[in-house]
Amino acid sequence: MISKADDFPIHQLPSPIAEVGTERNFYDRYFFNGYSEDGSIFFGAAFCVYPNLNVKDASFVLVVDGIQHNFRYSDLLNQERLDMQVGNFRIEIIEPLKELKILLEDKEKEISADISFTGRFEPMQEPRMIIKNGPRVSMDSTRMTQHGSWNGVIRFKGKEIIISKEDFLGTRDRSWGIRPVGSADTQMMPSMKLPQFYWLWAPANFSNHSSHLYFVDDEMGRATNSHCVQQNKESSNKLYNLDKKIEYKSGSRRITKANFTAEKEDGIMVSWSLTPKYHIYMCGLGYMHPEWGHGMFHGENQSYYDSYDLGDDPHDPPYLHIQAICDFEMVDGDISHKGIGVLEQLMFGPHSPSGFEGLLDG
Repeated sequence: MISKADDFPIHQLPSPIAEVGTERNFYDRYFFNGYSEDGSIFFGAAFCVYPNLNVKDASFVLVVDGIQHNFRYSDLLNQERLDMQVGNFRIEIIEPLKELKILLEDKEKEISADISFTGRFEPMQEPRMIIKNGPRVSMDSTRMTQHGSWNGVIRFKGKEIIISKEDFLGTRDRSWGIRPVGSADTQMMPSMKLPQFYWLWAPANFSNHSSHLYFVDDEMGRATNSHCVQQNKESSNKLYNLDKKIEYKSGSRRITKANFTAEKEDGIMVSWSLTPKYHIYMCGLGYMHPEWGHGMFHGENQSYYDSYDLGDDPHDPPYLHIQAICDFEMVDGDISHKGIGVLEQLMFGPHSPSGFEGLLDG
């Protein structure tokens, strides 16, 4: 199973790069988001390979005038992990860990994009995340996250959106490892209790620096995995004692206000106040989608388009997983900074501090 990647000095095991062990659910994903300074325009993209499913897929989301447009692509991987094109979608690595380009040319769906992401600061590695269902590992992944700016152009149905680095910021991540992907197992692991997952992920951009924080909580509200970092061109600093206070829309799991606090090594407190403007549905990028979920086999060179009216808000799968575009206010000691970013949310099952007792109750 020799492939193009074997001609690069990147081996980590005594086997060809195409071989990633015995786990069927191994994945290797790129994720991007971008937004205008006022948050009125949002776009997102994802590309992923699944070596043991012999599938690769990609997706692109564009929000215009309150409508989320979703473009999805799927093809066979044929063991070539460096072939980063799926149908009309392609990623180019211009400079590793610094600049990447997304190219999309789909005349049938009247969408094209030629946009480049340039990192503002160095990528940050998040703690490895391992989640088990009984004895079975359901997630074991590593992720790096990077803040950046965008430039280029997006065209959709005769509308041209000029993307300039002065006006468009965003975040990308690279994650790889094991996640539930592809078709569901024919024999699922019987659960002795309600499924539970509580996930908040909040990268933000400010004028000359950035911040990033996230939580994975258990049903009692204890953080089983969390992280908090501040960055600028000179430094990247981890913060400690991360805590949160969350307010929800009545009868739902949608966050209306989020406040976070953390402590620097020198004891100075930092706080964040997040106010959501609107949210997009991550199923547009394949997350939890019943037909176009990650790693599902559709045949060779297949694509699909649909759209969501963001004025509607279903609270059931696959619409549970969202990214809310938020205004951020960060107070660092006695200095206040205003910025913009997202608050990604996925919550199901009990969470005692939030008052959640069932699978999807509000």
